[in-house]
Amino acid sequence: MQKKVFQLLANNTSGVLSRITGLFSRRGYNIESITAGVTADPRYSRITIVATGDDEALEQIEKQVGKLVDVLDVKELKPEESVYRELVLIKVKAAADQRQTVISVADIFRAKIIDVGPESLIIEMTGNQSKIEAFISLLEGYEILELARTGIAGLGRGTKNVVML
Repeated sequence: MQKKVFQLLANNTSGVLSRITGLFSRRGYNIESITAGVTADPRYSRITIVATGDDEALEQIEKQVGKLVDVLDVKELKPEESVYRELVLIKVKAAADQRQTVISVADIFRAKIIDVGPESLIIEMTGNQSKIEAFISLLEGYEILELARTGIAGLGRGTKNVVML
């Protein structure tokens, strides 16, 4: 099993995301993460999908998604040719005497404290998946009350393979 990141450019119309995810579920493919948002041109959406499977399944995913009517372009974002980022929000239980330690760990990872409550902190961090995993593992000594991750958003490096519509 391997992981691939696909970037789709699709028409920004009602039901596009549903049709894409429906294709995955009908074929029994797993989506590890999915992010979607409007591009600089509001007629189009950029969708980043992380999928896992064997080589054959991942190749089929790319071909079948590319056949969908509203999908204008599909490409694999290879790690060495792309930039990936993910956002995570983490609510950590931290009494007054623990806060400075949690804040120090957050500072090392260039994370931001975005909310302070009487018994908790909310931390915001962006980075690649390995950085986020490392940060979360350092917080294991504290009680993580809630955690929300966006999934990967990515772009290819440079101007090669930019799709202009």
